[in-house]
Amino acid sequence: MKLQQLRYIVEIVNQNFNITEAAEVLYTSQPGVSKQVRLLESELGINIFERNGKHIKGLTPTGAQIISIARELLLKTQGIRAVAEEETHPNKGSLRIATTNTQARYVLPSIIEKFKAQYPEVNLHLHQGSPNQIYDALMLGEVDIAITTEAQYLFESAVLLPCYLWNRSVIVKPDHPLAKQNQKLTVEELGKYNLITYTFGFTGRSDLDHAFNKVGILPNIVFTATDADVIKTYVRLGLGVGIMASMAYTKDDVDLVAIDASHLFQSSMTQIAFRRGMFLRNYMYDFINYFSPHLTKMRVEEAEQLRDNSAILRLFEKITLEEK
Repeated sequence: MKLQQLRYIVEIVNQNFNITEAAEVLYTSQPGVSKQVRLLESELGINIFERNGKHIKGLTPTGAQIISIARELLLKTQGIRAVAEEETHPNKGSLRIATTNTQARYVLPSIIEKFKAQYPEVNLHLHQGSPNQIYDALMLGEVDIAITTEAQYLFESAVLLPCYLWNRSVIVKPDHPLAKQNQKLTVEELGKYNLITYTFGFTGRSDLDHAFNKVGILPNIVFTATDADVIKTYVRLGLGVGIMASMAYTKDDVDLVAIDASHLFQSSMTQIAFRRGMFLRNYMYDFINYFSPHLTKMRVEEAEQLRDNSAILRLFEKITLEEK
């Protein structure tokens, strides 16, 4: 059994059982991948993949177990390399981050600027996607760190660290009736208008839906997007009233009016996640600390030792109370 063979079978699964695409990712040939898979199956005396003729259509039950172990072994080999590189080249390496468009556009630029000034030889790779895509990238070892707001339940098998709370603003054109009223905005008033907001599963959308459901109103959401800039674009076109993360409204949005809506919606928590058992390079600890200053290396290491994310959350709630 060779480590290369384990990489091949895992990548075939990653590419939805398409051997040609797996070979392209691995920079090798399709016949070479097929040969190594057959050799591994012959050595083990079992079929890892279910086949329809020459085509792979899925995993056998035993194959699913083998893939799970193979993923763990490949992640451990990454850890071994990371330990060695921390000793030989402590300020050199790569950092792969998965997050949403809003975080990438409005939160991370200043943090990445600070990080690159400290670690100019660390290559940064930023992946953007939905919560499910972010989770998959993290657990498959495609990224080192995930920054997420929605679907924390997905990350139960990872270490999930609370970073900060945020809320939403209502965005309208200056001539819109909501921009001219002096009274505090209500969900009932907001429900009278066509709404533009995030696609379900993105950036606190579930909290928005909960607020409307609580008062028995079905919001008229006429347009959804994964990107706050797209939401602002269609507000400018007069398609409706925007609801988005307050952080996405900037000084450049002079042609739009932001109305505080933090009293209408439950605050959302942005969190950082990484795989349990992963070896974190020192520059990774620093990135986490730049993103959320209360996440010092000592506190992150303490959180790693806890059995689940509920215990981690209780730890940081206790720290917050002690610091007040």
